[in-house]
Amino acid sequence: MRSPPALLLALAAAAAAFSPGCAAVGSVANIDDGACRATLSQAISTILAGEHETPATADGLASQAVEGMVLVHQGPRPFVVASPSGADYFFFVQVRKTSCLLRLYGRQKGFWSYTNDITYIATQPLPGCTCSE
Repeated sequence: MRSPPALLLALAAAAAAFSPGCAAVGSVANIDDGACRATLSQAISTILAGEHETPATADGLASQAVEGMVLVHQGPRPFVVASPSGADYFFFVQVRKTSCLLRLYGRQKGFWSYTNDITYIATQPLPGCTCSE
């Protein structure tokens, strides 16, 4: 039988082998490009609709979020989309070698919150967008 420290090291090594790794948080570098802006807006809207926001609300919130990003380039950091339903949605853009991904990693409504920063709640690709760290 293995000693407890050896067992803990083996479990840690197994967990590291199956973890997705660290996500590089980035920002959309070409958000001023109309095609990228439309892609980002559609990705946010799709995720919000998947979270049971009405299509009209999802589209409106996505447009507002993207317009805010265009006006204020905040650099690589997560962002929040607040819905009139009382839910807050927490997103970030993940930089990949050849692509960008929009990740929904948390949501909060009232005192109830859920965060999943391992496999994420929802993901949408951002074709036509370039990302930077």
